Formats: sequence, C-alpha cells, structure tokens
Amino acid sequence: MGSADSKLNFRKAVIQLTTKTQPVEATDDAFWDQFWADTATSVQDVFALVPAAEIRAVREESPSNLATLCYKAVEKLVQGAESGCHSEKEKQIVLNCSRLLTRVLPCIFEDPDWRGFFWSTVPGAGRGGGEDDDENARPLAESLLLAIADLLFCPDFTVQSHRRSTVDSAEDIHSLDSCEYIWEAGVGFAHSPQPSYIHDMNRMELLKLLLTCFSEAMYLPPAADCGNTNPWVQFFCSTENRHALPLFTSLLNTVCAYDPVGYGIPYNHLLFSDYREPLVEEAAQVLIVTLDHDSTTSASPTVDGTTTGTAMDDADPPGPENLFVNYLSRIHREEDFQFILKGIARLLSNPLLQTYLPNSTKKIQFHQELLVLFWKLCDFNKKFLFFVLKSSDVLDILVPILYFLNDARADQSRVGLMHIGVFILLLLSGERNFGVRLNKPYSVRVPMDIPVFTGTHADLLIVVFHKIITSGHQRLQPLFDCLLTIVVNVSPYLKSLSMVAANKLLHLLEAFSTTWFLFSAAQNHHLVFFLLEVFNNIIQYQFDGNSNLVYAIIRKRSVFHQLANLPTDPPAIHKALQRRRRAPEPLSRTGSQEGASMEGSRPAVPAEPGTLKTSLVATPGIDKLTEKSQVSEDGTLRSLEPAPQQSSAEGSPATEEPSQAWREQRRPSSASASGQWSPTSEWVLSWKSKLPLQTIMRLLQVLVPQVEKICIDKGLTDESEILRFLQHGTLVGLLPVPHPILIRKYQANSGTAMWFRTYMWGVIYLRWAPGAGAFSCLGGSAGRGLCPA
Repeated sequence: MGSADSKLNFRKAVIQLTTKTQPVEATDDAFWDQFWADTATSVQDVFALVPAAEIRAVREESPSNLATLCYKAVEKLVQGAESGCHSEKEKQIVLNCSRLLTRVLPCIFEDPDWRGFFWSTVPGAGRGGGEDDDENARPLAESLLLAIADLLFCPDFTVQSHRRSTVDSAEDIHSLDSCEYIWEAGVGFAHSPQPSYIHDMNRMELLKLLLTCFSEAMYLPPAADCGNTNPWVQFFCSTENRHALPLFTSLLNTVCAYDPVGYGIPYNHLLFSDYREPLVEEAAQVLIVTLDHDSTTSASPTVDGTTTGTAMDDADPPGPENLFVNYLSRIHREEDFQFILKGIARLLSNPLLQTYLPNSTKKIQFHQELLVLFWKLCDFNKKFLFFVLKSSDVLDILVPILYFLNDARADQSRVGLMHIGVFILLLLSGERNFGVRLNKPYSVRVPMDIPVFTGTHADLLIVVFHKIITSGHQRLQPLFDCLLTIVVNVSPYLKSLSMVAANKLLHLLEAFSTTWFLFSAAQNHHLVFFLLEVFNNIIQYQFDGNSNLVYAIIRKRSVFHQLANLPTDPPAIHKALQRRRRAPEPLSRTGSQEGASMEGSRPAVPAEPGTLKTSLVATPGIDKLTEKSQVSEDGTLRSLEPAPQQSSAEGSPATEEPSQAWREQRRPSSASASGQWSPTSEWVLSWKSKLPLQTIMRLLQVLVPQVEKICIDKGLTDESEILRFLQHGTLVGLLPVPHPILIRKYQANSGTAMWFRTYMWGVIYLRWAPGAGAFSCLGGSAGRGLCPA
C-alpha cells in the first residue's frame, strides 16, 4: 500500500471515530485495526491527521470510544512486548500505537475528569488477556510503562540481537538479561554496540511516548503538584520495572558518550544528518524527569559506594525508592566519574567552539537539560561533587556556565537558564576547592562581550558577574544576593585579582552604596555587607598577592568614608530619595570603564518579540538557600545553626542575611512609591552600626599616608611604582585579628525542588512546542499548570 493510500485510510478511520455517536465494541477489531495495522504513518503524519480539536470532540461526545482507543493501543504495545516484535508488521503496529498515544495523551491529561483514567484497572486489557487475574488487574498506566520498558530492550527493534539466527530461535524476551543490551559503553558497561539508525529512531519514538506519559505533571494545578511525586515516574523508577538499571545506564551513557563534532571534518553536520543528537536530547530529558526527586522530604541518597565489582551495587539499597536516583547516588568509580564529567563538559563547551570557518561545527541546543543533569549529579552524589572539585576539570564546567550567563543576561525568556547557572555555581562555591581552582590562569579565549583582561578564572567570574548586575534585565535582581554570596564564598582563596576585576568590585560597591539605593528598599544594604565581606576576606587572608585590589580600595577610599559617615537623620534620608529621581541609574555601564570586548564576541540581545516563555515559581531567598558554616583552623567546616527565635538584626555584621520579604522590595521604583515601606532613622542606625569597616579603615589609615608620601617625594604619577610598593608592603600586626571564614553552603529545600520541577518542564515544553524546533507533542494547553501565575 502506498504512503498516500495509507494516510488516506488512517484519516478515514479518524473521521469515522469522530463521527460515531454510538460506542464501538472493543472486540470490533476490523474497526480498531485501521488505526495501526495497515498504516505506515510517520509521527508528523499522526499529528497532522489527528487534530487536537477532534480528539477533544471525541472526549466530550463519545468518551467510551476514546477510552477504548487507548485500551486497544496499550494492548497492542503489551502484545508487541510479549512477542518480541519479530515481524516487520508487529514493529509497525508498535510504532503506530506509540505515535497515536503520544498524540492523544495530552488531550486526556488536560481534562480533570479524565485524570484517574490511566490509573484505573481494565479487566482483560492489562496483559492481553493471556495471564491470571492478578496480572489483568494492573492499571492501564502500569501496563503501558512496563511495555515501553520491555520494548526499549527488544532485540532487532531497539537493540542489536546477540544471536545470528532465524526468527524462530530469536531471544526469548522474558529470559533476556537487558543488562547485556545497554545502549552505549560507559558507566558499568564496557562494550560499545554498533550504531544503528533504525534502533535509534525506534528508541526515540518510545522515549517520546514515555516523556509524554511523565508530562501529566504539567497539566496539574500547582497546588496539586506541590511536593507530590509524579505517579508515572514513581512506578517507572520502582522495582516493578525490571529494566530500571540498564535503562538508567543506557540513558546516562548515551548522553555522556555523545560527541557532536564527529570526525572533525568542517561542515560535516551539513553533509550528514546526525540522527544521534535527537536521541541524546530525549535521553537527557527522560533522565532529568526521572531524577526529579525532592531530597528534603525523604531519606537522602546514600553515598558510601563501598561495593566492588560493578558500578552500582545491585542489592536492595537504602535511600530513595526511586531507583534512578538511587543508582545515580551510588556511582563511585573514578573512571565512571571521569567519563561523566568529560562528557558533560564536552557537550556544555560545544556551543562555545570557535573555528576559522563560520558555522562549520555543529552546535547542540540542549545545554539547559545538561545543566539540570549536572546539578542532579552534584546534589545526589557527593562523591561526584568532590571528584569534580578535585582537579581543574571543574573549570571546564565553569567557563561554559559563565558564557551562558553572560549571553542570556539581557534576554527575559532565558531567566531560568540564568538561575540554574547561578545555582550550580552557588553549590560549587560552598566547597573550598572551588575557590582554590579559580586561581588557575584563564587562557582559553571564549568569545564574550566582556573587557579583555589578563588574569585567572576568578577574574573571569567577577567580570561576568559585574556584567550581569550592571547590564542584565530587571528580573535578575533577585539573583544579586546569590551572585555576591558566590564571590564571598570564594574570596578567602583568591590569590591575585587583576586590576580589571578589582575595579569591577569597587564599581559595584560604589553603585550599591549610593544613599538613594541604600534607602530605597528594605534589603538593599545587604549587598554592601556582602561586598565588604569580600574585601575583608581578601585583605585578611590573601593580602600579599592582591596589590591591585588594595590599590583600587585606596583610589576609591571616599566610598568607604561615605559609608562610615552615612547620614541617618530624616531630612537627609528624604533628600537622598528625592535625588534618585534626577540621578542616573547607578548600575549603568557609564560608571565603569568597559574597555574593548573580546574578539569574536557579540553583545547579549533581548528576546525576539513573540518568543515563547514559561513562567517560573519564585526562588527562595538566600537565607533559605544557604546554611552558614565556619572554616576551622584545620580547614574543616563547622555548621553555624542559628539560635532559635533569634532575629536577623542580632546577627554579627559579616553574617547578616536578607530575608524572604526583599523579593519585591528590592525594586527601587516600587518600594517607596507603593507606600508600604519607608526608611526611618532607627532602621538606618540598626545596620549602619554593624557595617564591617574596621579592617578596611585600618588599611587606609596605614597605607594612604605612605602612598601619598611616595607620590610627593618621587613626584610619581605612574601606577606601576605604587603597585610595586604595595606588592612589597605588609600589614602584619597592624590589622584587627582575622575574623573566621564564613561559607554559605547551598542546602536542599522544597522551594528549590519545586523551582527545578517547573524549570525542567518549561525547558522540555519549549523544546517541543511549535516554533521551538520540533512539532508540538504537548497539547496547546500544556504548561498552564506549570506553576503559579
């Protein structure tokens, strides 16, 4: 039968279904087989020939027929899994049913009345009627998920057969050990199977259906979703799924082994279509959805990893019941960590690749999924986190993240990407090794529109953060605390800041300490506290190598004197707020010498009009995101739990933290105009007295007269002579006793778990939506319940 005839017959069947007012019996095979037995429709055909409006019409007018269609399609998938899909016809039926369900499921999920449909039992439909009553009583969803899992390890359909034999003696699907059929070499599997275009395409069809099953979470109202596990994911990742381990390993290895550059031939991606990339992208999406697990509400993953022999111990594990999370948390071999880290770093770096020939290398689009996966790895497997920080390889993750942050800062549609990049850096910054690694010289010139500098990765981080704060869009303001917390966390370990980075930090202090900014919102002064803590850490612990920063502080000493003499009387506060209306925005680029940008860079651009966006839940404040730890003399961290009922106003100067309420108050324009909050003398005095200025004032008191004397004596106007003097100077015995180093470590909480869930589904939805590079698989109303408005 020709392709046109096949499509015509399929369309006729759809029309018959939409026009029938009477229920069609499930036993009427002649009618139902029209949808899958004699057709060879592509997934695009199914979406074109089955309009969503028609599915909804059947749902409303003849619901029993839509229910039977689903039962029968699932039954065919179960039969295919049972038989092993030996014939071409069976394979075609499985693919057709898979495509049809992928099309129909979103229209079922969007209707609250159908919500429990797939979790109801179907007598006789659960296992094709061939088994005992217990099996037949399985909910439709479970039958569907188990069939998909079986089909993903079906020889000659989705994996290569190990037997060179006729169909009659092909492997028995029930006795097959799917651990021998893992899709790609890597974690726990050494053999790399021969690539097969057909197998990859069939895997993609099934993964697409699996992802569609999991996507019911997108259609639930926010309150219903909050804190609840996704029943589809919960069942699929449970011990009921005998393929959980090989499938987890297959997905992880498929992602981490992928090399988009291929053979390194320029333009090869234009000559050969890369069928592997869509599979890798779907594998990454399925992985991050199955790993959606709130570790704050259940037992945390075990990280002992003391087993030997295999990558992951196969015994009944402690820890989470979600086996994917469990397996991830128990990976422990160094070679496995190296494979995962190298793979993710290679893929994250791919969009940064610069070649002399424009567009000559393939650029992947799924970096956001990779960042979520990297986050999950670090969050659930602390041994992996320590491995990442053990060597300079962490910089191969840092540089792409800074590139993405810089590139997305002006685009409101990518605010989620900004958040996850900052969250990852906050997590890493809680470990001493991260700060130490940042001292490595930065020599790889990734094209970013930032000032050219010679320095370390720490300089790069500070310059990019300055750029985000001074030229990002308004919605990034809630991230300022996080950005400065990261700089505070790494500051005690920074051996030598460049002049460019030092000036950027002083420029931020200058902007944040203007009186109108300090007085225009209840939490703005916290940014000044963070910056002063950065300067104190570097002066007390890394003075010797930081003459550039010391020189910048001396040059901008008036800023510190103004802070020390901040007016607190009501007329001065009122005058400062009035001045705001006439003054330019203090964080504009004009206040900072930008210099030339790097070669090959492009300025960050706002989103195109009409760009698809998804809304995100608010992120918790920095006080909820982090937990304070003090570094002991031996380098270990001691948690500083706040005393019960202690108000934040009683905290020590260097540890004062913003509260949750600052979210809306940070915006200067709305704070005073709304009339909800206005600064008072008592309020200014309450924090002014705690400004940690003692160390800096002592430094200025000692060094300023010496520098001025050199300038007068030698008639110097040259910076280099002053810097040379500062390099050889010392403040030993002249500064106050060094304060203990405080690190604010990321701590898991339900707020961020919820944020990650909405962000993850937003990324997947936009990837599948029309205009986002793929056909719409998730119906038009998808995402409406993604998060609160």
